Amino acid sequence: MGTAIGHVFAGSGYFLIGLWHLINHIKVHALNPNSYISLTFFPIANKRYLELYLMMGASGFYILMELVIGQIGHHVFDADGSISSNHLRNFEHAFITLWLFVYAFFTIILDRFSRSKSKYGLTLTLAFVAFGQDYLLFYFHSTDHMGLEGHYHRLLQMITLLSLISTGISISHRRSFLVSLVRSFSLLFKGFWYLVMGAELWSPGLIPKGCFIIKDEYLKVKCSTKEALQRAKALTTLQFSWFLVFFVVLTMCLYLYMIRIYPEKVGYELLMEKNYDAGDDDEEEDKKEAGAAEEA
Repeated sequence: MGTAIGHVFAGSGYFLIGLWHLINHIKVHALNPNSYISLTFFPIANKRYLELYLMMGASGFYILMELVIGQIGHHVFDADGSISSNHLRNFEHAFITLWLFVYAFFTIILDRFSRSKSKYGLTLTLAFVAFGQDYLLFYFHSTDHMGLEGHYHRLLQMITLLSLISTGISISHRRSFLVSLVRSFSLLFKGFWYLVMGAELWSPGLIPKGCFIIKDEYLKVKCSTKEALQRAKALTTLQFSWFLVFFVVLTMCLYLYMIRIYPEKVGYELLMEKNYDAGDDDEEEDKKEAGAAEEA
């Protein structure tokens, strides 16, 4: 991830997942605002697990990029078999992505084989652990993100912390549309901030005045003076704030637009319960399913 391509690839994934969930949560709420039920994933084109399969595929490819494809001609292990100090960050990035793979894999397994009453909580718990490890690895990153790059990463940690908190609250507040909205928005904005980092930290023309790119273990941004560094950090904070306002406004406009094109429908909750096992009367549904199986 310590390259422009790595940040753009990861950012695109988070952005698309966040946007997909944001649109679908608003749609579900617009169709049935009085009995909204949060879902952990949404079928694409009548393919129930396509979203999760895409997450697994992208995660697997990214891990290969970090540890194999991107390391051609390099040695990620020292002669004694230990991890090379220069490649610790690659393993950290790979482990962050590995948890996304684990989450998507077990979401499929739980959806197919777990009891309806527990699958939602277990799935969100997996997501909570994934975001927790994401935050932990960036907080204790082996690469000492100092200067301007460190400021970008501290802002990224704030977004990740928002994803972590909103996911934790979602476990016990399944019917809260606002919590689901915040969780989806945090993924969307996290992906966008990755894209911003990939574009600006590795594009000489976008580096703030008084700063420049140098080649060390990897490409780094350095500033010539303390004043230039402080100015660059302040500009980054202003940029973060501007983008945050911009995406909040877009989200509100999206919500207002979707509640107009998706009017409330009577009986939609029953349809959601049938398709996604999202109801609260799970034990009764299990008994009905068992009875139907015996009759068959």
